Amino acid sequence: MAVDGIAVTAEGFGLEGPRGWAFRGVDLAAEPGALIAVEGPSGSGRTSLLLALTGRMKATEGTATVGGARLPKQLAAVRRFSAPANVAGVTDLDPALTVAEHLRERALLQRRFGDSVRALLRPREERRSEARLRIDTALTAAGLDREALPKGARTAVRDLERLEALRLSVALALIGRPRLLAVDDLDLKLSDAERTEAWALLRSLAAAGTTVVAVCSEAPEDAVRVSTRPEPQEDTHTRKETADALAETGRA
Repeated sequence: MAVDGIAVTAEGFGLEGPRGWAFRGVDLAAEPGALIAVEGPSGSGRTSLLLALTGRMKATEGTATVGGARLPKQLAAVRRFSAPANVAGVTDLDPALTVAEHLRERALLQRRFGDSVRALLRPREERRSEARLRIDTALTAAGLDREALPKGARTAVRDLERLEALRLSVALALIGRPRLLAVDDLDLKLSDAERTEAWALLRSLAAAGTTVVAVCSEAPEDAVRVSTRPEPQEDTHTRKETADALAETGRA
């Protein structure tokens, strides 16, 4: 799944809310196709930074440039070529739906809101073929084999293993062919072997050209590292502020 990735830079990037700073003082410089790891403990603003870099949250301090678009001003432009995955409260999978239902829904949304007007006017069979191709390509890139699941594509999300659910969330994001993929909580509740597989997946996507940003507790040495570890004097309300910001993003 070859994609033209984008460069991501930030200088003094931060987000403050009514109860304090979600994150602050982030500096970053990454080339197109880079693997960027946002490292830090839970509650340190990692997810808020992830969403800010994809145009889903508006920073209040500093600047960032994502694919030539300037943040925090050009949020809509960044949203057009970026996609989040595995973000609680934002991209949640419905446990009652099957893998096939999630994929069909995402393909329909992409066709309705992500494609050009010209694409919408193409013959129905041509549109269906394009949707199937997008789904198959995304699944292959995410390393999710439908036939290997307990009930194939009819397997419900509630019956997926943690790593399988992560791969599905990534595949759904890839249907839109983003130039920037943002994955939250990559290593949460994964075994060491599963973490190795998850990082291998992201490395393969980056190697194919997609710029990847991933939230983790511990970053691999080959990634561009960004730390949100709080300084000792940091505001004690950071954890609460991050939770409030995520709730607001979910409502949006």
